[in-house]
Amino acid sequence: MVTQPTEGARRGGRITIHPLIVRATHWVNAFAMVCMIMSGWKIYDASPLFPFSFPAWATLGGWLGGAIAWHLAAMWLLVANGLLYVAYGLAGGHFRRSFLPLSPAVVWADLRAALTFKLVHRLGHYNAVQRLLYVAVLLAGVLAVSSGLALWKPVQLHPLSLLFGGYEVTRRVHFIAMAGIVGFVVVHLALVLLVPRTLPPMITGRAKDEHR
Repeated sequence: MVTQPTEGARRGGRITIHPLIVRATHWVNAFAMVCMIMSGWKIYDASPLFPFSFPAWATLGGWLGGAIAWHLAAMWLLVANGLLYVAYGLAGGHFRRSFLPLSPAVVWADLRAALTFKLVHRLGHYNAVQRLLYVAVLLAGVLAVSSGLALWKPVQLHPLSLLFGGYEVTRRVHFIAMAGIVGFVVVHLALVLLVPRTLPPMITGRAKDEHR
């Protein structure tokens, strides 16, 4: 999550890039997602969809009942945190500043620049590829939660389950949404390793003003 530097004040050659609410929701979201992914893998192992299972060390919960408890607890944390972030993003203009403009032409231009190592990175600014990935992971999160609710309460939320195509199809939709989120996390961590100076501002909120 990145907020444009104009939202913060420049002080002593340093600029506020990430407001406290953005940093707090980012780290709570990271914790909740890790818990959901690892507990979800344990639930998957109890009834695999595909001819593979996840190793025990990569799962959370110990057994099916424990994994479900962790999964549901993390889900409500994720939902509450997500609603707070969305409310801030809409009311404060964070989404408009951080994720727009976004068009195929702009994405392709930045992707081409990235593949040829010519893409310039500026702290506090998303390039078009990053904007697309963040929008995609937000949508994947909505899909994961809604399909997860349909799996959790297939009778009470029968219309939602039907919307996804039935219980078995919903399981696959949920798995695909989870895989998309995991893929985003892998890319996100890889980018942090490639550009490590992006990490401290997500902890402190501030970074050196590159325009000074």
